[in-house]
Amino acid sequence: MSLKEKVLVAMSGGIDSSVTALLLAQKGYQVIGITMKTWDYASVAAGKKETGCCNLDSIHDARSIAVEQGFPHYILDIRSEFNDSVIDNFVGEYMAGRTPNPCVMCNTHIKWDALLRRADMLGCKYIATGHYAQLRYENQRYVLSKGKDALKDQSYVLWGLPQSVLERTLFPVGNFTKTEIRNMAAQMGFEELSKKKESYEICFIPDNDYRSFIKNRLHDAEDKLSGGLFVDKEGNVLGSHDGYPFYTIGQRKGLQVAFGKPKYVTAIHPTKNHVVLGDIDDLDQAEMFVKDINFIKYKQLDSTMDAITKIRYKDKGAWSTLEPNGDLLKVTFHADVKGIAPGQSAVFYDGDDVLGGGFIARNDDIKN
Repeated sequence: MSLKEKVLVAMSGGIDSSVTALLLAQKGYQVIGITMKTWDYASVAAGKKETGCCNLDSIHDARSIAVEQGFPHYILDIRSEFNDSVIDNFVGEYMAGRTPNPCVMCNTHIKWDALLRRADMLGCKYIATGHYAQLRYENQRYVLSKGKDALKDQSYVLWGLPQSVLERTLFPVGNFTKTEIRNMAAQMGFEELSKKKESYEICFIPDNDYRSFIKNRLHDAEDKLSGGLFVDKEGNVLGSHDGYPFYTIGQRKGLQVAFGKPKYVTAIHPTKNHVVLGDIDDLDQAEMFVKDINFIKYKQLDSTMDAITKIRYKDKGAWSTLEPNGDLLKVTFHADVKGIAPGQSAVFYDGDDVLGGGFIARNDDIKN
């Protein structure tokens, strides 16, 4: 079998990226594995079991598979870039009263950029990851679409990848279900890997306590982190809160104030240090604006178009009309949706294809 092109595979040590490398090697590609060290886990684990992708145990697992299969493996330290782009953004978005998307920021601005730079250094034509998504070339565009496994689909977090990156990207597991991938790993002789559990935590917050993480990062913002007021939509004071960065739109639990009936966070006002509470119906919205748009299936949107819009990762999506509005995109839903959170990603779908995406803007950030 003649060897195909070189491909640099991002190996986190998990089952999906490991099978990605194994599948490509079986197809004749010259595989080079790389594991990115994004965070100093020893500084936050504090004796706890490490969780999340790319921790020290996972780095060891990735290297072991590469060594066993006989292809090169490198560890790439991108902690500085990760801190500057992902973590600073994560903290900054909460301080701005928005809800961040760290995985989108990492994929768009850190991982793919780091992968491509190292791929060029190593003479690799392609990069590959274990994301559940699919790619095809159509009408002179690289089209990103949902993975075969609807429950594992990760196209939502990939909306920010430009054509120049998609052109060099492979998603080998996107054509399979998670069950099929586990069976493949077992059939390849990796029984332990086939049973490996998945992690859903943010990689740099292994204990899921993002409040403590923000407090530790921002020693000079105690006035905003030590409390403020809960108010209703008319501005009437309802009680005290722990600091506006610690709340997200749609939140019901953890308010620490009894109201006699469920209350939900409906808005956040950073300048006033106010968190607005309301009833569940107050979460209903018919429209929003989206910024920092990246279109994938088409070069741009010249006129209105109907599409399915997802406003969070596990969202089923809702029919909407997309309308260009200067540098923004106006999204009008055909029926009200609940819990639109500024800072989260809005991703637009044409069937299974990703039209594009962007970040949900806060209404008072928009100048008409």
